[in-house]
Amino acid sequence: MKVAIGSDHAGYALKEDIKKVLEGRNDTIVDVGTGSESSVDYPDFGIEVARLVSEGKAEKGILICGTGIGMSITANKVKGIRAALAFDLYTAVQSRKHLDANILVLGGRVTGKGLAEEIARTWLDTPFEGGRHQKRIDKISDWEKGHLSP
Repeated sequence: MKVAIGSDHAGYALKEDIKKVLEGRNDTIVDVGTGSESSVDYPDFGIEVARLVSEGKAEKGILICGTGIGMSITANKVKGIRAALAFDLYTAVQSRKHLDANILVLGGRVTGKGLAEEIARTWLDTPFEGGRHQKRIDKISDWEKGHLSP
């Protein structure tokens, strides 16, 4: 699977840990940065990962900032993106099964390394259930088509 990943300075260390998880799964990684713990603006990286997923240049995305909230807000501004902030295994599974989330968001300052790694594995391995959930995703997509510019 091709996975785009990005973080700001607060998520940099956890991003590097999650990349090891992806490498262990033999996923193709597109790392858009940042490359250190020097202060940067999270929207720059959130928009880039969301753009790659939205344009089909990556199948899924993972974003990490301090709490995950800023990256969630940013990514969800991009048409076709359903970014989900997961803070435990249940939210990771539900975001995939029921919402078909295409970007996982983690909080580097609020989620420990071991849990974050397990969340990422679980999220990547959980399929979308479709069925009644697809109807709801379609409603969101229909709304985007009529209200968001390309």
